[in-house]
Amino acid sequence: MVHGCIHPRSVAGSFCAIILAGCVPAVPPDLISKIDDIDRHLITLGAPHTAPKEYANFARQWAALKVRAQVQDDLIRWPWESSDFEDQLRQLHAEGDKTIALLTDRQVEQRREAEATLLHLEERFLSMASHIESLGGHLVLGEKPTQTDLLIRQARTYLEQHNYARSIQTAERANHALKIQTAALTRELKRYADTEQIARWHVIATKTVEWSRTHQSTAIIVNKADLELTLYTNGRKVLSYPVRLGFNGIKQKQFQGDGATPEGRYKVTAMRGKGETQFYRALVLDYPNAEDQRRFRLAKQEGTIASAKNIGGQIEIHGADNELLAQTLGCIMLDNPHMDALFARVSPGTPVTIVGATNGQNKIALALAGLANESQEISL
Repeated sequence: MVHGCIHPRSVAGSFCAIILAGCVPAVPPDLISKIDDIDRHLITLGAPHTAPKEYANFARQWAALKVRAQVQDDLIRWPWESSDFEDQLRQLHAEGDKTIALLTDRQVEQRREAEATLLHLEERFLSMASHIESLGGHLVLGEKPTQTDLLIRQARTYLEQHNYARSIQTAERANHALKIQTAALTRELKRYADTEQIARWHVIATKTVEWSRTHQSTAIIVNKADLELTLYTNGRKVLSYPVRLGFNGIKQKQFQGDGATPEGRYKVTAMRGKGETQFYRALVLDYPNAEDQRRFRLAKQEGTIASAKNIGGQIEIHGADNELLAQTLGCIMLDNPHMDALFARVSPGTPVTIVGATNGQNKIALALAGLANESQEISL
């Protein structure tokens, strides 16, 4: 006899059946099944990691109650009898439901946070890529933007897998990488926003225009930041064309093979037509001039340029037939029709002044300012 009921193995016959018909199992099987379902649901929601304290408490109680359930599996009781064991099961069921609701709400919040964070980051990365393109900053950053892109893609994958915490964590790593890249670009190109440097560039560009006016002759000014070549005749602007530079053209040339475009006051020393150059047509410049050589010697003495490096040469303004070689040399390249028009208007001795920029509103300075603002705005 257990809790007022008769154990099925202690009686026999129809009397036993009548007595047992009014009894219920001491261990409610439906309740056990429901708590098992809750346990599986909690694991699916990642409770062991996202709510370790709550899940540890649930798992500890559930383990103890399962042991009791195995012991009392054969027992039955009258329906009106109270059961401390069943009360504990129902309390655990309620606690499990509460934890599921908590984690579900938390997951919804995490999903929203992960989606918003990743969307903002993806927009930031696209903007960064656009700035890098306009700045010509590929050499400065190398493979770093590609690595950042991979992190963003990983964060998107984790989001699609409903691993929101991992998605946010990976997005934070990508955001940190973007900030480092922004700092690197700013450090390398800050001279385009430096008022003193811009003033020096402006002075030599102005002197070139004045020379053109005084000598009633032609002169060329190349603006690296705005990727623009302008031809002056008698001090007046007569044509302006877009140009392309070497793969590292926005930087000041230091040595042979660095792909940078030199800055300073030069002149055309030779004009090469079709068949006389590896390019379409070419205006050969007198790089390196005395100032370039002085700067190169000083840099070697200071150790900023390796002793084995050469100063290089063969800087030209030319057409577009050999783009790969042009990028290696750091030349200034025009489309062929524009090169034809320029070629017809200049002669050996024509001054060519190459500057980084002539005002603080140049494209590189504006792009750097945009990068800085975006870097401050995003907070993950």
